[in-house]
Amino acid sequence: MNERLDAALEQLPFWPNLTEPQRELARRGARLAQYDRGALVHGCDGQCLGMIRVQTGRLRACMLSDDGREITLYRLTDGDACVLAAACVIRQITFEVQLVADAPTELLILGAHVFQQLTAENIHVECCMYRLATERFSDVMWAMQQLLFTSFDKRLAQYLWDESDHARAPVRATHEQIARDTGAVRETVTRMLRHFADDGIVSLGRGTVTVTDAEKLRKLAGM
Repeated sequence: MNERLDAALEQLPFWPNLTEPQRELARRGARLAQYDRGALVHGCDGQCLGMIRVQTGRLRACMLSDDGREITLYRLTDGDACVLAAACVIRQITFEVQLVADAPTELLILGAHVFQQLTAENIHVECCMYRLATERFSDVMWAMQQLLFTSFDKRLAQYLWDESDHARAPVRATHEQIARDTGAVRETVTRMLRHFADDGIVSLGRGTVTVTDAEKLRKLAGM
């Protein structure tokens, strides 16, 4: 386990710039954690998880509205790091996101107190923190732009284009999951998918959407 943890820590972008005492501090404050698909990794409970890095798997970052509607903001896959679960370290973060495992996932978690100390002591860690925060805020702003200013048929087409690997594989998701990921309600997704099916763009199965006319979908998505 120590060898695996050391190997994971060495993949952090600021690791080469840490002093040996700082590396030892990181080793004591870090852990590898496994999550099943659907597991809540970080919630809106005020707790500060720290910095995370996806070793394997996929995470989905989302927010919940007062009426329980869920909006997906961005995803994290192998090698992606995120600091938005460290609101206690970055005081400028005034909102919280939920992180949910979209697949069996292993994370490197650098505990909040250790991450905070490293940020205070090492300019390279601080710069990395703000760079990662900026990247994730850019993802959030893109999601908000799509939600507010892009028509739903185009947004759904873009989602299907991306999730089908450019029409090369079926999209394995329920209408409820697609609604969650596109910031819509299930009834709207069902209605639009039926419209796409009537136009010969997709075929619908139980828990799957298969692209049958890639060129039509690509044009609709604006690709």
